[in-house]
Amino acid sequence: MNITIFGATGRVGSKLTNLLLEQGHHVRALVRNQEKAVEVIPHAELIIGDVRNEGDVQKAIRSSDAVVSALGTDRTTTLSEAIPIIIRQMMQAGINRIVTIGTAGILDSRYEADKYRFQSSESKRTKTFAAEEHLSVYQTLQNTNFDWTIICPTYLPDGDAEGSVRFEENLLPIDGKKVTTGDTAVFTYETLLNNSFSQKRVGICY
Repeated sequence: MNITIFGATGRVGSKLTNLLLEQGHHVRALVRNQEKAVEVIPHAELIIGDVRNEGDVQKAIRSSDAVVSALGTDRTTTLSEAIPIIIRQMMQAGINRIVTIGTAGILDSRYEADKYRFQSSESKRTKTFAAEEHLSVYQTLQNTNFDWTIICPTYLPDGDAEGSVRFEENLLPIDGKKVTTGDTAVFTYETLLNNSFSQKRVGICY
């Protein structure tokens, strides 16, 4: 497959990019920092630019079969600014499949009706900016006919894949505490390749 990845040099994005490359897929990555990209994803095709620039995104997704967003929030509005641009360019290019990495905060609360986890007592976080950015992605994708999936890991320490990942559609599995960046990348890879969880959020953890 030809895959375009945004956020390819990040903690999950770099692991996913290298996994795709190892499995023989072609990966095109839109990156700002070429030096960092060459170091962490040396075999990807690089497009140097800004995900908030329409022309750069257009170059990045040309001839792709699917799109992955592993963009983080990093205390900026880059994510909520970028997603509408990515969607517009996917529509123009006729691309229907997108998988994004979100956060468990935007899953439904298991115990409080009509609330997301970040709005409920299930969340331990006092700051909600990141969750609100990821929520904007979910709400934007809901208004499309795309075959979209949002992977929603809970606490996300760096680490290799350990296996035994539990998952649940639209909810975080009970007593989920953490999942590594490695296992998040593997789960995302399998979801992308298997076309799983169409138009669903998926909570993942151990």
